[in-house]
Amino acid sequence: MTIMNRKILWVMAAVLLGCDAPPERREVARPATREVTSEAGEVPVLLFLGTSLTAGLGVGGDRAFPALVQEKIDSVGLRYRVLNAGVSGETSAGGLRRIDWLLKEPVAVLVMELGANDGLRGQPPDALRANLQEIIDRTKRAHPDARVVIAGMEAPPNLGDRYTYAFRQVFVDVADDNDATLITFLLQGVAGVPELNQEDGIHPTAQGHRRMAETAWEVLEPVLREISSARSSPPEP
Repeated sequence: MTIMNRKILWVMAAVLLGCDAPPERREVARPATREVTSEAGEVPVLLFLGTSLTAGLGVGGDRAFPALVQEKIDSVGLRYRVLNAGVSGETSAGGLRRIDWLLKEPVAVLVMELGANDGLRGQPPDALRANLQEIIDRTKRAHPDARVVIAGMEAPPNLGDRYTYAFRQVFVDVADDNDATLITFLLQGVAGVPELNQEDGIHPTAQGHRRMAETAWEVLEPVLREISSARSSPPEP
């Protein structure tokens, strides 16, 4: 392994450690939208299910990347309502426990940013795979036309090459198996950049979240436009 690769892996490991916030810093994001009225409740939902990265630990939900994605949605005239369901320290098992309640919303797109804390704990990749798959299965049962976007994660390098490869491959395989869209690395251009991270060197600053929003938007915009186009097209005779 090259020195550069080792550096990248250790940066990723630091990111993973930061997702497991101590109890006094646990944060649950508020919805990344204005107050929802009965009319807005009919707007298709873009659901972000994730960890402290999604919750916006240290910057607040209103400046976290899901809220910035909402701004981008509004700026291009698309009609979606972002729901930020990020919780600091969340695992894939925790996301699975919460998903049924969240699926009461009219979910059009599910973005899963889960797995970082599974890797931190050295959980078996097969268990992670099963949890992610069950979340997708329940989402599809509740909303058959919902699209799924998966944010890939990395495991700490101290767990060994075999584990880190198996862990990384979970996200690729789950995306392939479910015809889901994969965000290769949400923290591209943010991890390891001091000016884009808070004093802990782990959690992104508001500027870092803006960069994350750009990375997410590159993947999400085509998906949202495709859904909107399909909804507006007249049914075939």
